[in-house]
Amino acid sequence: MTIILCGLVTWLIRVIPFALVKNFKLPGWLTHFLSFVPVAILSAIFVESLLVQKTGHFPGLNFPNFLASIPAIITAVISKSLLAVVVVGVIAMAAIRFLGWA
Repeated sequence: MTIILCGLVTWLIRVIPFALVKNFKLPGWLTHFLSFVPVAILSAIFVESLLVQKTGHFPGLNFPNFLASIPAIITAVISKSLLAVVVVGVIAMAAIRFLGWA
């Protein structure tokens, strides 16, 4: 019962804002501001995956992730397609692991 209630609350918290915004017209400045949110989130995830944290030291570079990101970034610049970037990144990481570099 508790799991069902937790799931329901989680679902409602995620769905209610979309239902409310659907019926209202947001100001242009807010829509413009919110357009940067996905880029900011993806950038934070990307940078976090490149850095390795060690207690008492500066963050180091996760070299396999860095290598896999190079073709993914090139794909992003050329194609501007999120799907292409993800596919190239996954293939690049698979190749790096196959070669034993990770």
